[in-house]
Amino acid sequence: MTERARSERHAGRVTAVVFDLGGVITESPMTAFAAYEEEAGLPSGLIRRLNSTDPDTNAWARFERNELDAAGFSAAFEAEAAAEGHRIDAARVLEALHGALRPAMIAAVRRLRAEGLPLALLSNNVAPMERTGELGELLGLFDAVVESSTEGVRKPEPEIYRRALARLSEAVGRPIEATDCAYLDDLGINLKPARALGFATIKVVDPAVALAELTALVGFPLDGPE
Repeated sequence: MTERARSERHAGRVTAVVFDLGGVITESPMTAFAAYEEEAGLPSGLIRRLNSTDPDTNAWARFERNELDAAGFSAAFEAEAAAEGHRIDAARVLEALHGALRPAMIAAVRRLRAEGLPLALLSNNVAPMERTGELGELLGLFDAVVESSTEGVRKPEPEIYRRALARLSEAVGRPIEATDCAYLDDLGINLKPARALGFATIKVVDPAVALAELTALVGFPLDGPE
């Protein structure tokens, strides 16, 4: 199907989509964080609070920009917890990052791809993602994959959103502007700079609700046949 034919089939507000990974396409690590906190007798929300304190310079931020290796992160993160009077096993925290894929989100990505919309994945992570197995198959659905660990910048720094647009434009061979795009993330702090740049933003709390919002933006259903 030609691009013109696709545009005639649906007239959506956006013509490209950028997805976060954790908490959007995969289950949120916050659930696993909470389970570990309960198991270890830690205050509820401690891990999330540590991650949001000094958000540009804390251990998590430096790890996602690849300024720390795993050992350096573990030492720094455990020290941040100790400064608040708590003992945390950083290895258990990192294990929580590997959430299961959400089938409805995968189906939506496949439908968007079948309709020819440019797609990008924009993820804060601590190491480049493997291009093999189930994850490799997922990454293959996107025209561009932008990772904080390889870029040296991370959300919510505006530069990484600009890089996502540049990578996507390069991949599809035409300019993609922020105003062309929807951006889905589970964290409001990451949505705010995207919205300021011109993205239509969707906060993912309930995946079904988020996909209904995205359906309205792209102008065609995301749960039908590809």
